[in-house]
Amino acid sequence: MIAALRLELRRMRGLIGWTAVVAIAYGGIVAAIYPTFRDNDQMIKDYMALFPKGILAAFGMVGSLADPGVLMNTYITSMLWPIVAAVAGIALATRPVAGDLERGFLELPLSTRLSRVRYLGIAILGQAGAMAVLALATVGGILVVGRLVGAPFDIGRFLLAGLHAFAFGISIAAVTTLLAVVILDRGRAAGIAAGVVIAMYLADAVAKAQVDIGPVVELSAFHHFQTLGIIDEGTFPAGDFVLFVAVSACAWGAALLAFRRRDLAA
Repeated sequence: MIAALRLELRRMRGLIGWTAVVAIAYGGIVAAIYPTFRDNDQMIKDYMALFPKGILAAFGMVGSLADPGVLMNTYITSMLWPIVAAVAGIALATRPVAGDLERGFLELPLSTRLSRVRYLGIAILGQAGAMAVLALATVGGILVVGRLVGAPFDIGRFLLAGLHAFAFGISIAAVTTLLAVVILDRGRAAGIAAGVVIAMYLADAVAKAQVDIGPVVELSAFHHFQTLGIIDEGTFPAGDFVLFVAVSACAWGAALLAFRRRDLAA
């Protein structure tokens, strides 16, 4: 089992390594330009006033970019992290079963004493670990560069925002894992997962733009992924966090049960 875990870590290191580099660099750049937003707050507000409020709200730009919470919500929560979580979550979730089956690799580990449940369980551990690394890298880049430029970023609150981002990310990976097991086609599973993520993002953006779409927005994961209150007020959205964890646990659990009985020749 340890050997299988090491193999899983080696197989994902390229994707996670380069994605982490991008996340650190992007977060660092956002932190580096924070003093510019702070020192030119009124001028930036005047410029932003030229745009429709609905469009700004759709991308989380509500308030002053000199506010650390608004900065995080705009450039990380609404822009960077959805891409990072979707790319890493979908790529890692579709590889162990659907991807390995298509390449003819799946028969090799399953021909040993390693059970199906353990094989997929190790992959799931890898997904969770990878998402934790990426969330920490994203927040870490902001905090380290922020400290260098004298930005008043609260370490504890930013780490809590990173924890919430981690929960959001694993929910994408977990549901995609279940899709991959059921469909056994990496391309189709990845396409469906990506389509659902985009649809949820658009639904949340439309709702933020003050367009009434009814209770549909409640189905969007992005509706439950907000970090503004965490950073500005220190209020952690425990309910939304538990929702993400519960969805992840149920989807991963269902994937393990389904894979245990799945006819791989079908």
